[in-house]
Amino acid sequence: MNARSLRALAHPLRMRLLEMLRLDGPSTGTLLAARVGESTGTVSWHLRHLAEHGFIEDVPDRGTRRERWWRAEVDPSDLRTSDFREDPETRGALDVYMRESFRQQGERLMESFTDADEMGPEWVNARTASDWSGARLTAEQLAELNRRVVDLISQATRGPEQPGAATIVLQFHSFPHLPKNAADPAKSAGSPRTPRPAEPTETTAPDHPTEPDEDSS
Repeated sequence: MNARSLRALAHPLRMRLLEMLRLDGPSTGTLLAARVGESTGTVSWHLRHLAEHGFIEDVPDRGTRRERWWRAEVDPSDLRTSDFREDPETRGALDVYMRESFRQQGERLMESFTDADEMGPEWVNARTASDWSGARLTAEQLAELNRRVVDLISQATRGPEQPGAATIVLQFHSFPHLPKNAADPAKSAGSPRTPRPAEPTETTAPDHPTEPDEDSS
């Protein structure tokens, strides 16, 4: 994803529409508008904007002259935040994109439990939501762990689709925790928090100027 594409996608409604097309398959502006509670005209405008930047495309031989069917074309999950974080022109768009992404991920996680009664027992038993918070790793160990997990997911999702396959929401997060207090110095040691630069020392002038020594010449 380049800077122009990021700025085009960094809009809560566009991101929601793209997610619906990615997870639920092709749809029309009218159907999507009913789901998001917006007018068909507004949704159609955002869909055309997504199509202009290559995120979605027309479904061949399915639309009509009055109604177009859309499908997701590009998976935006390959975004590398390091490509945009230091650029003042894209940092605002990146912030919008990341916040909306995290909101969507939280909603999907909650849905996995509220929708459990509609899943077959094999899927209920296969899902997971795990938390290993509190682990102690170096930056190098964390980077290696992330690489291995991503490689494993890539291997599992590569190749032809198997019979009985379903759309799966795969989420993986790992990040350092910044201590909010220094009550436990041992746990604060090695904190990933970037040290703040030392503030310059100011020389305070005396309240009254020093009188010169009478013996001085």
